[in-house]
Formats: sequence, structure tokens, C-alpha cells
Amino acid sequence: MATVEERVKAVTARVLKLDPDEIKPEHSFTVDLGAESVQSVELVAMFEEEFGIEMDEDAALSVETVGKAVEFIADVCKQQGVEVEQ
Repeated sequence: MATVEERVKAVTARVLKLDPDEIKPEHSFTVDLGAESVQSVELVAMFEEEFGIEMDEDAALSVETVGKAVEFIADVCKQQGVEVEQ
């Protein structure tokens, strides 16, 4: 199974049509990766689908970087009893 970070990068790459190898933890979804508000909402939905979790949309949309998204999703998975590889 891929790690949370690998899965977050894969989903981000798919939604934003980027090379997953070019996505770094410090990258901002909007500033560095060019996500627009519609794509940000789509990312939240795709992360929920990928990990089988429910996220608070406002909290999820306030996450600015890929690294913070990895931490946020790992926390939500833990809270909801979804096993993920760190």
C-alpha cells in the first residue's frame, strides 16, 4: 500500500494534471500548484474518495500545503478508524 503522502500526491497530480514527482510537501496548492477554488473543492472530494473518509470541508479547504494535507488526512483517518500507511 502506498503511503498517505504518495496517495495525496497521486490524487493532486490527477486533479491538477501535474507530474506527481514534481509535487513537494512544501508546495502550496494554490500558489505553487495553481489550484483554483473549484479544483480545491474537487481535491477534497477526491481525497475523501481515495481514503474512504469524511472531512469537514471548511477545515480541509483551509489546509494550504501538500505536507499539511498529508498530516490532516492522516489525522482524519486515525479519528475515523481507517488504517493508512504513514
